[in-house]
Amino acid sequence: MGGTRYNLSKRALKAQKEGYASKSINEIFKQNRERRAHNSMNPNGVDFREARDSEVHPNSFPIILALDVTGSMGHIPHDLIKEGLPKLMGGIIQNGAEDVALLFLGIGDHECDSYPLQVGQFESGDEELDMWLTRTYIESGGGGNAGESYLLSWYFAAFHTRTDAFEKRNQKGILFTIGDEPNLKHLPASAIQEIMGSGQQTFSEMELFQEVQKKYDVFHISVNHSGRAIQAEKGWKQLLGDNCISVSDYRTIPEVITKVVCENYPTASGKTDISGVNFDDIEML
Repeated sequence: MGGTRYNLSKRALKAQKEGYASKSINEIFKQNRERRAHNSMNPNGVDFREARDSEVHPNSFPIILALDVTGSMGHIPHDLIKEGLPKLMGGIIQNGAEDVALLFLGIGDHECDSYPLQVGQFESGDEELDMWLTRTYIESGGGGNAGESYLLSWYFAAFHTRTDAFEKRNQKGILFTIGDEPNLKHLPASAIQEIMGSGQQTFSEMELFQEVQKKYDVFHISVNHSGRAIQAEKGWKQLLGDNCISVSDYRTIPEVITKVVCENYPTASGKTDISGVNFDDIEML
């Protein structure tokens, strides 16, 4: 996967044709009409998702976007498909981070939801990324429990991804979780078995955090649009420190991700300077 390029002009034409700017969530995200996850995003039986080098992207750099698709967060994927994703990819590409491979995960609640984990593929092209994003089922579930299953993204990244960046160059990728709830503190073996079809060990939040850090720099974007979200942010700050990034306006998420990616993208001269980026100039629709 990841053997194609992101074409902003072509994507803009597709957005107009598909009516992304005006269509509702259920019109764009077809799995919502079927009320089930897409078969291709079912993690059960998945060994690995891979980000490999290619002729087009000889130095592939893996990025995982784990999107909370529970009730209060379902608008985020909708915003990404309307304008956020091309803004994000445009900003990354304009700053020379041309070999990124992006993997979408849909995150729910393993204690309450039917589909607490959905997994795409690492991709770089506009058509492929749109395909996986729009295949995501926005279950809009969750429950009145202690949080959501963001730690499922850590589990999947730690044990079910393989990347040339890490295996060939000893480079970590970047994993973002985006949400407004606390992280559930334990992932039972029974839940892993049900979701993945394998697994016999129960993990704590800290155990999974330590595992995923071996291959990924971990960030959480806390969407502080409620009192509960602001309260949840305290736990994320305690765990991640500055890698917990707070936003009050969800529309700034693409800019936040772009900044983090470009600052951490491996180059011969070190960090990428993004001070000259004008995000408003990036063509979106």
